[in-house]
Amino acid sequence: MLGDCNPDVLVLGSDVTPAFGQREKLVPGISLVIGGSAAITAVAAARLGLSVALAAAVGADPAGRFMLDQLAGEGVDVSAVVVRDGMPTGMTVALSQGEDRAILTALGAMASLTEADIPGVLLGRARHVHASSWFLLEDSLGPGLAGLLSAARTAGATTSLDTNWDPAGRWGGERLSAAIAQADVLLPNEAEALRLSGASGLEAAAAALTAAGPRLVVKLGERGALCADGPARQRVSLPPVVPADATGAGDCFNAGVIAGLLGGLPLSQAAALGCAVGALSTGAPGGTASCPDINAAAKLARQASVTSVP
Repeated sequence: MLGDCNPDVLVLGSDVTPAFGQREKLVPGISLVIGGSAAITAVAAARLGLSVALAAAVGADPAGRFMLDQLAGEGVDVSAVVVRDGMPTGMTVALSQGEDRAILTALGAMASLTEADIPGVLLGRARHVHASSWFLLEDSLGPGLAGLLSAARTAGATTSLDTNWDPAGRWGGERLSAAIAQADVLLPNEAEALRLSGASGLEAAAAALTAAGPRLVVKLGERGALCADGPARQRVSLPPVVPADATGAGDCFNAGVIAGLLGGLPLSQAAALGCAVGALSTGAPGGTASCPDINAAAKLARQASVTSVP
């Protein structure tokens, strides 16, 4: 896994809108949990039984030590996580209110990760390389990511990319196009797919994004996922679940898709496993607290409905 690694300060409640004017508001709960798309995906993949290493950057501070300790405790290899002296670890505050969230992020050390920080031996022994949060690392890892993914593919690995949201609203560029062309699978959510493609509808977005080279799995939240492999389209859906908190569900979805593909499943069945992992991850606050093991995820995935889209 390549990308972001930072604690999430998760604020939960029916009304978590701050009241300025030096007013204090009580909320039901605030938690310090594993955050960062790449870090959450790494933990979810480890829970599914994969051998996982994370390449990221943190500061030499308590927040950085918290992340390293939590990830190592989950069985994630953190030997490629760079610790930057004199830089703070990135932090995110997520205000979660029902099905909606507002997110505040300070990048800190996470945006210092570059191609030079990724050990060649790590790429050489990987079966799969996944990169997250392109837009947070666009100016640091971005210039070299296409080359890293290409090198991984040359060494025999498969690759995937989840750009996540673009806080700057630019949604593109030559470097991103080059990285997408080196991804075997692209994993946006619906809103991201529309913005990445510039299309006004999901089918047009799927056509535009797959034309760039990758297979596509679009996360549709409680509606499941859309798989696009060349001209073929399939919708995947699961029985509904009652979520406690959807933080990190998309990142856990990514882990399920990766585990399914590495296990030899076709794209639609890998997406079904992704849907199951994402759904089960919503059972507790935070991105990793209720990540399932492979048995629980596979049991729910067997209830998936897969239909071809004309």
